[in-house]
Formats: sequence, C-alpha cells, structure tokens
Amino acid sequence: MTADLDSAFHAHLAVIRERADAALAASGFDGLALFSGRPRNHFLDDHGPAFKPNPHFLQWAPLADAPDSFVLYRPGTRPTLVFHQPADYWYAPPALPAGEWAGEFDMQVIRDPAGAEALLQPRGSRLAFIGEFQDEFSRWGFAEANPRGLLAHLHFHRAVKTPYEVECLRAASLLGARGHLAAVAAYRAGASEYEVHQSYCSATGLREQELPYGNIIAFGAGAAVLHYQNLARSREVARPSFLIDAGAAVRGYASDITRTYSGGDREFADLIAAMDRAQQQLCAAIRAGTDYREVHLLAHWLIAGVLRDAGVVLCDQESAVATGLTRVFFPHGIGHLLGLQVHDVAGFARDTSGAEIPRPEGHSFLRLTRTLEPGFVVTVEPGIYFIDLLLEQARASEVGRHISWEAVQCLRPFGGIRIEDDVLCTAGGPENLTRAAFAALAPADATP
Repeated sequence: MTADLDSAFHAHLAVIRERADAALAASGFDGLALFSGRPRNHFLDDHGPAFKPNPHFLQWAPLADAPDSFVLYRPGTRPTLVFHQPADYWYAPPALPAGEWAGEFDMQVIRDPAGAEALLQPRGSRLAFIGEFQDEFSRWGFAEANPRGLLAHLHFHRAVKTPYEVECLRAASLLGARGHLAAVAAYRAGASEYEVHQSYCSATGLREQELPYGNIIAFGAGAAVLHYQNLARSREVARPSFLIDAGAAVRGYASDITRTYSGGDREFADLIAAMDRAQQQLCAAIRAGTDYREVHLLAHWLIAGVLRDAGVVLCDQESAVATGLTRVFFPHGIGHLLGLQVHDVAGFARDTSGAEIPRPEGHSFLRLTRTLEPGFVVTVEPGIYFIDLLLEQARASEVGRHISWEAVQCLRPFGGIRIEDDVLCTAGGPENLTRAAFAALAPADATP
C-alpha cells in the first residue's frame, strides 16, 4: 500500500503545485510557507494534547510527526522541506523522511525552530505564511499570515481529490471497516463501551491520538447524544442497541463511518434495516451536478417515510417535512466533505472568492451546500434519534399531535440510529468507499 501511494504522489504534487500557482497569482504573493504546527502544553503544565499537523502542510508532505517544520514553495521551483529534527534525549526525534515521495523535495534539516528563518525568507520576497502563527514569526518578514483570499482559493479546489488522495481515503475506509468489525464482535461478546473502543483501536493499530476524531461508542440511550463522548467501563449496563461512529486516518486522510446494531429486538432491527435502505438511496444520489442541499432535503423526505411506516409519525411525508416534524428526529445535516479534515473545508464555497452558498431555510446544521463534482468525497449519514430535549419541545408545539407518543416511548431506550458511508462522486455513478471496504473484509456480510 505504501508503494502504491508513493507512486501516485508525483502526479498529486503536480496538481497541488498548479493549484498553488493559480492561488498565488490571483492573490499577489511570490510563494508559500506552510508551517506544520507546534505542540502546545496544557495550562500551567509541561505537556499537552497530541500534536495535530496543519492539513495544508499534510497535503504537500505526508508527515504526521514533524512539528516546527515547513514546506517552502515558489512557482517554478522544486518545493523545499525544512525538516525540524531536534537534538533531543527527552523524546525520540522524528526520523528523516524516506520513501519515493520524499524525493520530490529539496530537504533542509534544522536542529532548532529558529533555524528556519534564514531558509524561508530571502529579502524582497512576498511569502504568504499558512498555519498557526507563532509570536517569533512576526520578525521573520512574512508578507501576510493566512491571507483570506489565498486560503479561499486553495480551500475551494481542495474539495476535488487527486487520485492519490482518493487512494488514501480508500485505505482509511478499509482500516476503519476493520475496526468496526472488531467493535461489533466485542459488543456481541458483552464488552463494555470502553472495551469496545479498545477493540477498535487494537484492530486498526491506531493509538487514540492517531484517530481522526474521538470514537463514539454508545449503548442504548447514549445513541441519542449525537456526539456521545463517554466510554462507560461497566459491562453491567443496558445494551439494547449499539451505535458506533469511528474512523481511521491514512497519511492524514480520514474515514468517517457509522453503524447501528440491535441488541436482539426484532422491531428495532427492522427499523435499522429500513434506515439502511433509505441511506442507500441517498448514496445513489451522489452524482456530479447534484446540489447537495437537495440530497439533504431528500433525506428528510425518506426519513419521514421510515417514521410513518414505523408508526412514529401520524401524518404523510409531505406534511412531516413541511412542518419541520422530521427535524425533531433528524436534527443534523446529511453529511459533509471529507479529506484531510473530517469536516473538510469549503463546504459552503460558491467559488474561489470566499463567497458562500446558503443553507436551506430551517436547516442550519448542514455542512455542505455545494454542487457535487467528480472527485468530491462526502459522507452520507441519515439518522433517527429519540432526544428528550427535542421531544419535549415537540410535545409542547403544534407538531406534537402528529407524533405517536406510545411508539416514541417504546423506542426511547434504543437511543437512535445513524448509518454513515463515505462516498466518492465520479463522472459516472457514485463509488461507496465504505461498503466496498466492508465487502473486501467480510464478503458474506458486506453490510454489517
């Protein structure tokens, strides 16, 4: 896999350089200084959270452990990797980059972050700094830090993934699916939420700080909390259902996968199956030229049908959507761009100027409003949840009379359902990276 990715990196870097050339010309800068970032300490402490590199840096150089490093690029020249390798005995210094991709760069090794100053800023050059600005950089002579127009240009085009990036995302999907299969096996065997999480990490070979986001491992009512953050240690808890939202990362590119399982209740399993069918209809809608806002609105229509057929809502689909009733049970957006960040940038971008495409009225949590293009990778994650706060508000409002409160009471202990796949938009039909990954690992049960 590493060799395959390296072989695709040359063409990837050529595309990234072309995009940078256009962005620099449009914004009036001579070059880019892409800073990897710097670890932070907790307040009044001498250690801090795990280092997360700047995604702009990662797109050029796939180095997760290279703090205080830079990529320097000027149009018409080879990029330079200014690699910080401190002389240190408290921590193991990062190894010098190896592999075919590293041959694309001129490399300068520095032992101290201050050593980058002379390498980055020859006098008279207008260099744009991209990354988390540090106080000492103020005297280094950068033309501007994080110029808005330049970033808007780069972000807009980042939505279209290169073949190298797609391969990274495929690999991340495969790794994530492997973790999901281990997690559901642990759940079935009676493990606690914490133990399920540990099984996931073990199967993927990833430490917690290497995950693209904190795993959501929720039994029963916890599945009604959209970003459930607890990992209960006890096995002696109600476990009528299991929702897992967990991903993996390969060279900085993330997968984002969610599945929901019944602990044995047949009716809840049937509701999961109905949601899965609706989710697959939505995945089929990921086609070039489609306004993603329409996918979101279609999700509400399909969810209204699932709720009606399950006896949860007592009106037709059109009324359930028009009155906002579906938002009681599905209060988030249908998905988002995926890439170097789980919620990747420029989801609202109209063009390279930074102008934005608005969300549909009443749908303030949608993260993507663009028209789909070949190369976009998006998540498709419809859900049905039984959230006490929203249900109480609905009961006190006009829409409450269209809800079967008896059905809701029966379903509340299960928390909710979310099914999420990562889907590549192509010039033809959609490519479901998630389903392909599960099929590769468990052909007899490709949609667990």
